Amino acid sequence: MIRAHIYVTGVVQGVCYRHYTKETAKGLNVKGWVRNCPDGRVEMVAEGDPSSVEKLISWCHKGPTAAKVSNVSVNQQDYEGNFTDFSISYH
Repeated sequence: MIRAHIYVTGVVQGVCYRHYTKETAKGLNVKGWVRNCPDGRVEMVAEGDPSSVEKLISWCHKGPTAAKVSNVSVNQQDYEGNFTDFSISYH
């Protein structure tokens, strides 16, 4: 199992990016959270089996139809296993 801390840059707010990230993650059985950042980026933490997390990261490069992703930054972290689902965070 792996954990990734991800920042997505571009036109990623106001285009349902968080909603579709949550749906994609749930379909892949990835746990964690996603949120909007004040600087316009989207931030997320994703945990799961390596193949599923990599598929989510791959999806992040495109995002939903209205998004225009310019960069995806991924930092691998130590797996913690403290999530029960994938949620949208408002903090």
